[in-house]
Amino acid sequence: MKGLMVAAALGTAVAGLAGPAFAQMSDGKIKIGLLSDLAGVYSDINGEGSAQAARLAAEEFGNAINGVPVEIIVGDHQNKADVAASLARKWIDTEQVDVIADVPNSAAALAVQAITKERKRIFLMSGPGSVDLTGKACSPYGFMWTWDTHSVSSATARALVNKGDKSWFFITADYAFGHSLEEEASKTVKAMGGTVKGGVRVPLATSDFSSFLLQAQASGAKVVALANAGGDTINSVKQATEFGLPQGGQTLAGLLLNINDIHALTLPVAKGLILSNSFYWDMNDETRAWSKKFEEKTGRKPSMNQAGVYSAVRHYLQAVKDLGTDDTDKVAAKMRATPVTDMMMKDAKIGENGRVFNNMYLFEVKKPAESKGPWDYLTLLQTVPGAEAYIPVKDSGCPLVK
Repeated sequence: MKGLMVAAALGTAVAGLAGPAFAQMSDGKIKIGLLSDLAGVYSDINGEGSAQAARLAAEEFGNAINGVPVEIIVGDHQNKADVAASLARKWIDTEQVDVIADVPNSAAALAVQAITKERKRIFLMSGPGSVDLTGKACSPYGFMWTWDTHSVSSATARALVNKGDKSWFFITADYAFGHSLEEEASKTVKAMGGTVKGGVRVPLATSDFSSFLLQAQASGAKVVALANAGGDTINSVKQATEFGLPQGGQTLAGLLLNINDIHALTLPVAKGLILSNSFYWDMNDETRAWSKKFEEKTGRKPSMNQAGVYSAVRHYLQAVKDLGTDDTDKVAAKMRATPVTDMMMKDAKIGENGRVFNNMYLFEVKKPAESKGPWDYLTLLQTVPGAEAYIPVKDSGCPLVK
């Protein structure tokens, strides 16, 4: 009897030593819901590539933290806020999802931000751009990686106005993201002494931009600013070239361009475009090595959004590993307290509002003769430090900021 009691005690002690990792993790697993646009206008710059980027991050931890498995599930929000909200609720309430990641489309992201805030779940954004996500709609559990409408538009606007392109006309995606992109670019243009001659709002996923481009052409504005993204940007740039806007002396400004867009447009069409990105595969040995792994899985180089998904998921998993728990409040605090350092960024601080202050880079698209091969598309013009690229935390309008 005494031997049985000793054995039982030893068993309890061993379980106590072996079990903390599982005991500290909800549901005995770490479950990440990758919510993206899998078939629409943003599927190329996010989509399945974002899922692969998240998997690459998990693989660096052996797909487990302290013996607790990391599981990644994927869903399509179809660029609809109600679909995004419904999936987020289902994942959290019935499928024990701990984290929601990606969510390109600002309207969808704002809906998910409200739900994750209410349900106390981490939200890792790499794709939506509205500054409201780290402003008036910020969350203690929301983290915004990669870029926002201020960082991508202000650097591009500043460069063009400095060059003398001072009159602007906007072709804007008619929802939260496009409105925010136009607003942030307009502020910069006007602050630098430029003028906005007009603009037009365009439904998401429009195939025919002809009437909108004719209005831009008739405005006489020096810059035709495309406040859209993904497939919409590709279509509008192609059609603007067909209508002869660049040939007529107007400058096309893609306020959110990704390398995937350049690839689809081709260099003869895209050459000379100015853009701001937070990531380019050919920056250094680290970015090239990671991008090679990504290309082996996807057949193409990563967009900044996809690189941002990797960085965000990796930072989250590292915080969980360091703490030994996936407790939401503890992990959120750890993530904010720890600068982000990986192949994408170095020592990037996270503000109280959840904004990651990574560097932004101003690029020019190469002429065909300057390119050494596929995906060699960009020339670096300027590095904009994170502290300058983004709205200061104190001015963000986030209620969390003390």
